[in-house]
Amino acid sequence: MTPMDMDYPALLPEVILLATAVITLLAGSFLPSRRQVLTRWFTLGALLVSAGSAWGAVGRPPTEIFSATYTVDGSTTAIRLIAPLATAVVILIGRNFLGSARESETYSLLLLATLGTVIVGGATDLLVLVSGFLLASIPLYALVGLSRTAHAAEATLKTYLMGALFGVLLLAGITLLTALGGSSSYPTLARGLDGAPAGAVAAGFVAVVVGLLFKAGGVPGHFWVPDASQASGTAVAAFLTTVPKVGALIALARLVGVAPTSIDLPLLVAAFAALSMTVGNLAALAQKNVLRLLGWSTVSQVGYLMMPVAVIGLADGASAALLAYLVLYTVTNLAVFAVVAALPGRPTLADWAGVATAHPWLTAAMIVGALSLVGTPPTAVFVGKLLVFTAAWDGGLAVLVVIAAANTVVSLLYYLRLIMGAFRGADTGTARTVVGRTEAASPAIAVVLGITVLVAGPLVLAAGLL
Repeated sequence: MTPMDMDYPALLPEVILLATAVITLLAGSFLPSRRQVLTRWFTLGALLVSAGSAWGAVGRPPTEIFSATYTVDGSTTAIRLIAPLATAVVILIGRNFLGSARESETYSLLLLATLGTVIVGGATDLLVLVSGFLLASIPLYALVGLSRTAHAAEATLKTYLMGALFGVLLLAGITLLTALGGSSSYPTLARGLDGAPAGAVAAGFVAVVVGLLFKAGGVPGHFWVPDASQASGTAVAAFLTTVPKVGALIALARLVGVAPTSIDLPLLVAAFAALSMTVGNLAALAQKNVLRLLGWSTVSQVGYLMMPVAVIGLADGASAALLAYLVLYTVTNLAVFAVVAALPGRPTLADWAGVATAHPWLTAAMIVGALSLVGTPPTAVFVGKLLVFTAAWDGGLAVLVVIAAANTVVSLLYYLRLIMGAFRGADTGTARTVVGRTEAASPAIAVVLGITVLVAGPLVLAAGLL
C-alpha cells in the first residue's frame, strides 16, 4: 500500500464513533446508576463531533483509500452526516425510554449500529461491505429487545432469524462474485466480471441485493420491520426505520454501478422497488397500531428510495436524487416518530382521539410529517419524490413512475387515518393509559422537526437541486 492508501485521517468520523462506543461502554461500567446520564451527553457530543468532522470533506474530490476498499466521496460524506445526526435525534426523542441503569450499553449499541451503517455506505469492497453489514445488524437485535416484554422478545427473535438468513444470502453472493471476478474490490471486480458466465453473475448479484434489502427493510427482507417497530419502543423504532436504510441504499447504488452489462441489475432493483412500495402501502391500510402502521410505511418508502438506485448510470440526476430523498425522508420520519414519542400511552389510532384539542402544536407537526410522507407540496418528501420520479423517468422507467404515483394515492388513505384520528372527540367512557410527564419525550423536538419538514423542501428547491 502507498502512503495515500493508508490515509487514516480520512477515517476520522468513523474513528470517533468507534472510540466513543468503547469509552461509553467502559465508563458505564464504573459510573453509578445516577451518573449514567453523563454517558448520554458524551454520546450526543461525540455524534455531533463526528458529523462536524465529516463536514470538512464536503466538496472534496472522491478519494479511494486502503487499496480502493473504502471510498470517501459525496455519498460517504452524506451518510457520515445523516447517520450520526439522526442517531442524536433518536437519543433526544427517547432519552426517558433509553435512560436506565444500563443506558451506557444502549448508547454503545446505537453508536456501533451507526458506525456499521456508515461503513456499509462507504464500502467499495465486498468484504468490507459484509463487515459493515454485521456491525450494523448485531447491535440492532439487542436494541429491539430493550423493552424486555414478551412482544419485544418475539420481535428480537424474528429480526435475528431474518438477519441470519439474509446475512447468509449476502455472504453466499459475495463468495460467488469474488470467485467469478477474482477480487472483492469494486474497481477490479467490475473488470473481472465482464467475461464471467452471466447466469452465475446474476445469481451472485441477486443474493447480495436481497441481503442488503434486509438492512434497508424492503421486500423481500421486510418481514421483521412492522413487528420490531411495534415492540421495540418509539425511540428504537425511529432508529431502525431510518438510519440503517441510509447505508443500505447507498450500498445498493454502488453495487448497481459495478454490475456488468451482461445482466440487467437495474430491472431487478426496479422490480423490488415496485414490490416494496405496493406491499408496504397495502399492508399499512389494515393497521390499527400506530407504530406498526409507521413500520409498514417505511417499507413502502424504501420502494420510492430505490427508484433512483435503479437508474444509477442511466439518469444524470439519479445520485443527487437519492441523497436528497434520503436526507428529506430522514427528517420527516424522525418528525413523525417524535410526535408519537411525545404522546405515549396511545398505541392505537383510536387512542389518538382528542389529541388535536389537547395538543394542537403536536397535531400540527404530525399533519406536516404525514402529508410529507405522502408527498404533498411544499413539504420535504414532495421534493424528494419529485426528484426521484424525474430521475426514474429520465432513466427510461416510466412504468415504475406510474406504479409509484398510484402507490402515492393509496398511501394517502392510511396517512389520513393517522391525521383524522386526532380530530375525533375523545371517548370519556374509554380508559386510557395515564403516562407521567417524565416518560414522554419533549414536544419541542417534534415541533422543531415539523417546522424543518415544512421548510426543507423549499430550501432544497432554492439550492438548485432541480
